[in-house]
Amino acid sequence: MAKKKPPIDFESALKELESLVEKMEQGDIRLEDSLQHFERGVELTRQCQQALRDAEQKVQILLEKDGRAETKPLSDEE
Repeated sequence: MAKKKPPIDFESALKELESLVEKMEQGDIRLEDSLQHFERGVELTRQCQQALRDAEQKVQILLEKDGRAETKPLSDEE
């Protein structure tokens, strides 16, 4: 079984994932390579999802005020 690569930062993982998708969409790679790309893509997707969950949790902690979460709109429009 192949070794897992160590986690990478969100932006690098997303860039690698986009590259893998492009290669697979071209359709001119072997089945075995496609499966390896797919497996790596799943791993990268999970890393990105975890990074987003971690970031969301940090934002929630930072927005806590007096023990309550304070929500704010993302834009200036209200």
